[in-house]
Amino acid sequence: MAENLNLFTSTQVVIQEALNKLGYDEGMFELLKEPLRMLEVRIPIKMDDGLVKVFTGYRAQHNDAVGPTKGGVRFHPQVTEDEMKALSMWMTLKCGIVDLPYGGAKGGVICDPRQMSMNEIEKLSRGYVRAISQFVGPTKDIPAPDVFTNSQIMAWMMDEYSRMDEFNSPGFITGKPIVLGGSQGRDRATAQGVTICVEEAAKKRGIDMKGARVVIQGFGNAGSFLAKFMSDAGAKVIGISDAYGALHDPNGLDIDYLLDRRDSFGTVTTLFENTISNKELLELDCDILVPAAIENQITSENAHKIRATIVVEAANGPTTSEATKILTERGILLVPDVLASAGGVTVSYFEWVQNNQGYYWTEEEVNEKLYKKMIDAFENVFTVSTTRNIDMRLAAYMVGVRKTAEASRFRGWV
Repeated sequence: MAENLNLFTSTQVVIQEALNKLGYDEGMFELLKEPLRMLEVRIPIKMDDGLVKVFTGYRAQHNDAVGPTKGGVRFHPQVTEDEMKALSMWMTLKCGIVDLPYGGAKGGVICDPRQMSMNEIEKLSRGYVRAISQFVGPTKDIPAPDVFTNSQIMAWMMDEYSRMDEFNSPGFITGKPIVLGGSQGRDRATAQGVTICVEEAAKKRGIDMKGARVVIQGFGNAGSFLAKFMSDAGAKVIGISDAYGALHDPNGLDIDYLLDRRDSFGTVTTLFENTISNKELLELDCDILVPAAIENQITSENAHKIRATIVVEAANGPTTSEATKILTERGILLVPDVLASAGGVTVSYFEWVQNNQGYYWTEEEVNEKLYKKMIDAFENVFTVSTTRNIDMRLAAYMVGVRKTAEASRFRGWV
């Protein structure tokens, strides 16, 4: 059988397995196997050269039985409808795992912001909000930053929505600048959540973080913060990579130096001559491997060559289901993406709560609350995994899907 590299269908397979294990019938899977709503929009933008270009955008809302849907908006040339569907389902799972009152959503626009001016990106951000405005809102669907979008883009989107709504709506979107109702700690929340999972996994495997050899694939928002957190915790980050290649030093890289030199897209390896490939990076001998780049990086092709004791997924879908089986059989502890990268949506939830109550917490309070949520979630998934003798991914899906399945049942939808 060919390996399933399609995110959408491979997500459906695991959700079906999780629902079967929980004792739900086929009807529940029929409800949860696709988003309840899938919106496709076209956004005309007058570009700087005076020509009009029409962009295609999407918003997938997986399930709102638990509460409003929540999920990022990405600006990327490879955005597809299937990807939006799969990622909205993952958001449902993430929200269930960290026990938030949300369902999952995801949005995206097919574009390359690296080839666009700030003026064009602003027009596109506002145009996207106008196009989806009837489907979103603080009690319906709450967007957030994702690939190639940031707090400035969230600020433009919030401003556009507030103009249309005719009152200030900070709770419409999260990941905003602090002065516009953003939360302390939101920018590094994903990396903070991954760090907590790495530390918990290390405890389970008896690895001391001081001196632990860590390899991080990806040096964007999550990867770079993560490298900093790891080196601050006393670990040796012996490998990092970006889209152009990878750096390796068995004695540990100087992370502060690399952070100073990287550009706004997380690129740093182009400044060095003796780089290695991303493929070589993944196969380095290390204690902890963190794929924090793109999907389908660990497959049946290279899963036998992974030389880490623990793999913690900071990216979406970096390990295929075939590779998950191989790693688990080899005794490697795999912490799945839906658990490890749930820190971002958790602090997004804290931001929304702060917007709704009009009272804002300190960074210490945010970190303390995040720590508790992530530890509880990790322990819960780890316990299900060990008591049922299943891998951590299936355990996480079972924990994640249960809340939405229960809510759908109580509402009488199934």
